[in-house]
Amino acid sequence: MRAVFLHTARSLLASVPESALRTSPAASEAHTPPPADERSATSRTPASSYRAGVRAVLPLIPAVVAFGASFGVLAQAAGIGGVASLVMSATTFAGSAQFAVVSVLGAGGTTAAAIVAAVLLNARYGPMGLAAADVFKGGPLRRLLEAQLLVDESWALSNRDGRFDRRVMLGAGAFLYVGWNAGTAIGVAAGDSLADPATLGLDAAFPALFLALLAPLLRSRTSVAAAFLGAAIALALTPITPAGVPVIAATAACLVGLTRPRSVPAGAQAGADAGRPQPDAAGRRTHPRDARPQEAST
Repeated sequence: MRAVFLHTARSLLASVPESALRTSPAASEAHTPPPADERSATSRTPASSYRAGVRAVLPLIPAVVAFGASFGVLAQAAGIGGVASLVMSATTFAGSAQFAVVSVLGAGGTTAAAIVAAVLLNARYGPMGLAAADVFKGGPLRRLLEAQLLVDESWALSNRDGRFDRRVMLGAGAFLYVGWNAGTAIGVAAGDSLADPATLGLDAAFPALFLALLAPLLRSRTSVAAAFLGAAIALALTPITPAGVPVIAATAACLVGLTRPRSVPAGAQAGADAGRPQPDAAGRRTHPRDARPQEAST
């Protein structure tokens, strides 16, 4: 069962960008307004766009239901009531944050530590939401409800070269929402009949999820250093601090990126050099804009 969760987590993260790349040319160019005489032929109906989001996210639904069920089971084991688990999935709709809360509470941590850990994990939705803010329509309540469907998968699948297809995002997000809450309900119902979720390997779901999130990010020395430093901080604090504190403290490892020297792009460097005073034939420094073409001697 542990191997199944590890494989499912890898498949979940790996399939999102691939699915985003397997879009049709019409969908990838949806942000480019066609000529007036071609709009009727190239415009898509709302139903087909919503269905496109559903079709794109369909391969992920079994994994989403499985993770939702594991959350429901682990939440029951951690002492979170069935109703509270269902309400959390319906209002939070963020697997990583929910697993963090269950992990901290299950290890005996405080509610404050669990909330801080969840907020830190969900902080990534801030820039993601700002990037896609223009696609949400209507008043504040409608925008709030639609933004609830912006998660990692729906955000990636609806990305069209920096712009976002609103209907694809909402179609994918809504289907994910149904799958996640259905999985939670299954886990809550099954949790009452299980003595120890670890016997099924469900305790591996939380670390498997975050290992799958971490693996694609290890592409530079800085990211590898931050990962190892975070692990070292968590391991050092685990025996001496309450549960939840090591997870929060380990986020300080992201400060490693502040020491990375900033590289100047070649084009920008060339532009900067072009704007600097340059020595002339006599050794005097003159600004490029002050230079005048030499008249041909006759």
